[in-house]
Amino acid sequence: MFKIYQQMLQLRERKRGFHLVTSEIINALPQIAEIKTGIFQVFIQHTSASLSINENADPTVRKDFEMYFNKAVPEDDPNYSHNDEGSDDMPAHLKAAMLGSSVTIPIRNGRLALGTWQGIYLCEHRNYGGRRNLVITAWGE
Repeated sequence: MFKIYQQMLQLRERKRGFHLVTSEIINALPQIAEIKTGIFQVFIQHTSASLSINENADPTVRKDFEMYFNKAVPEDDPNYSHNDEGSDDMPAHLKAAMLGSSVTIPIRNGRLALGTWQGIYLCEHRNYGGRRNLVITAWGE
């Protein structure tokens, strides 16, 4: 039988950086256990934070992500027109556009089919981004 489940999740405010949120997301939609084969999608309702899947074991990977994106998209660029909300605002939008607003993961036998070393990151690009809202959807048989 085909099933569709959807849940809103509000993540607590986090400092700027890359944060593992896999367990929070899985715990918000326990109905995935009822799906043998399907798809799991997480969408973030913000333009200055993003989602990504990457290394879940070594925290230095997340530090290196932050370092790389800060070099690639610097703050205080005099060419930015959009700067009313602070020096981290336009860079946050650019970083979010580069990484994306959603992740999609297969469901296999009632579990997310993530690789051994994979986890879902909340990529917070603002110094004070606030709480972040996610829409989590799972569907399948």
